[in-house]
Amino acid sequence: MSQRPRGRGRVLDGTGGVPRRVVDAVTVTEDAPSWPVTSLVRGLLRSPRRLAAVTMAVLSVGLTVVGLVLRVDLPPEWGPEQPATPDLAAGLTFPVVGAFLLAHRARPATAWLMCVGGLMCAVNAFSEAVMFTFAAAGDMESAGYLRLSMVTGKGVGGFLLAILVPLYSPDGRLPSRRWRPLVAVGVVVFLANLLLNLTRPDPDPAVYPWPRVVPNPLAVDFLAPYNLAAREVAVSLISVLAVLALVSMVLRFRRAGPELRRQIAWPVFAFAVYVAFLLAGPAWWLAGTIWTGLIPVAIVFSVLRYRLYGIDTVISRAFVAAGLIAAVSVIYAVGAVAGLALSGYDRIGGLVAALLAGIVFRPLRHRLRRVVDRLMYGTRGDPRALAARLAREVRETEPANALAAVAAVVKDWLSVTGVAVEVYEPGARQVQVGLLGPAPRGVPLVWHGEPVGRLLLGSPGPRRFAAAHNGRLVAAAVPYVADVAHAVRMTADLQRSRERILTAREEERRRLRRDLHDGLGHALTDMAMSINMARISLRTAPASADRLLLELRGGMDAVSEEIRELVYGLRPPTLDELGLAGAVRALAQEGTPRVAVEIEGDLSDLPAAAEVAAYRIAQEGLTNVRKHAKASSAVISLRRGESLVVRVQDDGGGLPSGPRSGVGLLSMRERAAELGGTCVIAAAPGGGTVVEAVLPIPAAPVAASLR
Repeated sequence: MSQRPRGRGRVLDGTGGVPRRVVDAVTVTEDAPSWPVTSLVRGLLRSPRRLAAVTMAVLSVGLTVVGLVLRVDLPPEWGPEQPATPDLAAGLTFPVVGAFLLAHRARPATAWLMCVGGLMCAVNAFSEAVMFTFAAAGDMESAGYLRLSMVTGKGVGGFLLAILVPLYSPDGRLPSRRWRPLVAVGVVVFLANLLLNLTRPDPDPAVYPWPRVVPNPLAVDFLAPYNLAAREVAVSLISVLAVLALVSMVLRFRRAGPELRRQIAWPVFAFAVYVAFLLAGPAWWLAGTIWTGLIPVAIVFSVLRYRLYGIDTVISRAFVAAGLIAAVSVIYAVGAVAGLALSGYDRIGGLVAALLAGIVFRPLRHRLRRVVDRLMYGTRGDPRALAARLAREVRETEPANALAAVAAVVKDWLSVTGVAVEVYEPGARQVQVGLLGPAPRGVPLVWHGEPVGRLLLGSPGPRRFAAAHNGRLVAAAVPYVADVAHAVRMTADLQRSRERILTAREEERRRLRRDLHDGLGHALTDMAMSINMARISLRTAPASADRLLLELRGGMDAVSEEIRELVYGLRPPTLDELGLAGAVRALAQEGTPRVAVEIEGDLSDLPAAAEVAAYRIAQEGLTNVRKHAKASSAVISLRRGESLVVRVQDDGGGLPSGPRSGVGLLSMRERAAELGGTCVIAAAPGGGTVVEAVLPIPAAPVAASLR
């Protein structure tokens, strides 16, 4: 077994190269096991500060426990006025938490104040119990000297924990130099109050609550007329100082950054409730005692692991609930007073109070919640401010960059590591700002009931909101992100529609060029050659020329037919000859089954594009009825209002159960989409199939006479 030489340094302990410090006073061997107690002793010996803190914590808990045991054994006539006081809870918790913080090298000034203040509270609890024990045994002289240590412990502990700890929390420094006079005034008031209690004259035995008066060895009898009033003034000033210390924490909270705000939130909330119990007086001894024990727990949360706990939600709900209870109580109190004042109308008064409470409840709840959000998070935590920022961003940013701009705003305001917006569309699009991390949170984006995408949120960043408030921010942002995602989808649809229109136009031009070149062009060339040959043969062979002219006549008829087909492909001639209504009626009479045509509104001045689209949709719908529906009858209705509605309904076998596809169905939808309309193919309510297309009609131009 080899030994290491003493001396400061960092060595490897054989556990994967983890460094371990060697202490001057301890020799560490290679093979010695590291027991928890041994490690604790080494740590205490290595740091006198930790040793002092642990000693104070152990001593404080021991004194408090002994004091509690002695309280239980006291005779009833010598029992304290209050079964428990905040000093008992402070002696049990504050030094332990202070030592724990010092062990973690956190907030040294605040931790030392907690250790010393808690120890003095323990001295107070112990001295009070021992004082009454000696008094019950008849040793009044010893009881009198113990009263001095009790008063000293109570004064020092109260000053340190109720005034200095809030002033120096959470970073061990005052909020600013302007608070130094408050510390000086606090020291003066504390010393004055301590001196008044140490020199208090003996009270009148007639009003003394115990069998005999515990004498004061340091009593100054000539101050008896002034001592009670002076002590009341000092206690009032101490209460004011405690309130001002709490105000310092609130101001520190208001001026701090988002991360420090979350750190201060727990102590602010804990001290605020404690000050409320302090001002409420001795009647709240039980609640004050319990809450005093929770204050150091709040400080631990603040210093070490504050991000794991939703103090924002606790404070917000507590504030809102208190405001609602107060408002509703006032309303019912007014109703009760009115009921008493108006004899025989108490039921009406109660009903009116209930109605007023119901009317006020919801708006007041939202108003209180907004106030709390603004106080805790500032403008960055205000859902309305976030909505206004998103609206301004959408309004001022170019449509092509709106999605990225909205994602950047959401990332900044929610303080997350990254935000991505997925848009559901053919060839789904995603815009990402920052890093999402391994498990992003997904929030669906719904636009008027239609899923349009998904919002992905990364992990919380340094400025993190509580879950409840974060949900309100997300709820405020989602509608705007959904609007932008829908606009992106519409833009993509419009782009694809334009591409299809351009493609269709180019295909139509190619078809026309091919038809004109291969059909009409060749026919005209042949006709020109026939004319030349007829001219040559006219004098020498009239019969041959006549035959050529007859062939030329037949060729002209073929050319005319081709031209008619080309024209029909561009725009059905029946539309010009019969109008839309007449052309659709002509379609209905072409074959079986029997087709009825219903016309509603004036169809005479429709735009050419709407006429062609309506006619083609009706034509394709009838083709499907005659080829596939096996229907006995069908109805075509044309209805003009703000839009032109084309409806084709049959009583056939309905839609197929499996997936369906075809050029005709796609053609109807594309013709409607090209005009900005819709085309729906669905099962008819009474059986069969219905095709309904809605085609927008542009507003008519202003007449020239009105210019």
